[in-house]
Amino acid sequence: MINDFGQLALLSIVSHLLFIAISWWALQAIRLDKLLKANHVFQGRLLYILLAIFIGSSVSNFFLDYLQWSRQLPMLFN
Repeated sequence: MINDFGQLALLSIVSHLLFIAISWWALQAIRLDKLLKANHVFQGRLLYILLAIFIGSSVSNFFLDYLQWSRQLPMLFN
């Protein structure tokens, strides 16, 4: 049982980092610089980072919840 917690923690870390990286890559296709004020490069980059973290964490949480629910589903039939 304790080993499952360690494996789940490792899976959660890897999942979050993976989906944040995928979100960062996907956000590069959007031209947010057209919506930002001129000469606010730092704020624009920070916005990209925060959006990537928000989107990536949300998708990762969905993935991890779905995985956990699918592992608990057999308990319904015991």
